[in-house]
Amino acid sequence: MWSVGTIFYEMAHKRPLFYGDSEIGQIFKIFRTLGTPTEQTWQGFQDLPSMKMSFPQWKVNGNENLRKACTNFDETGIDLLTQLVHLEPGKRISAKAALRHPYFAGL
Repeated sequence: MWSVGTIFYEMAHKRPLFYGDSEIGQIFKIFRTLGTPTEQTWQGFQDLPSMKMSFPQWKVNGNENLRKACTNFDETGIDLLTQLVHLEPGKRISAKAALRHPYFAGL
């Protein structure tokens, strides 16, 4: 669903959501936008093999950074995108639930 979210954004804005010129650059862009994971935002993230506790700790105010990047979405589109790119995979919206999201009402 993460990929669906980034493609959803890119189709609407004609640019990548999390552009980075390297793997670490892309990870940092994700963390700058969504916040560096903590145990409160993603249980068990510290156990991931590539997670470094030395990563910079970016904090965000809700989805404010994502909202600023979404100039071509209304609030409903931003809500769907937020649920698609939730950092913790288990908390992302499912494909079935995404199809029932209000963004698609009337289609």
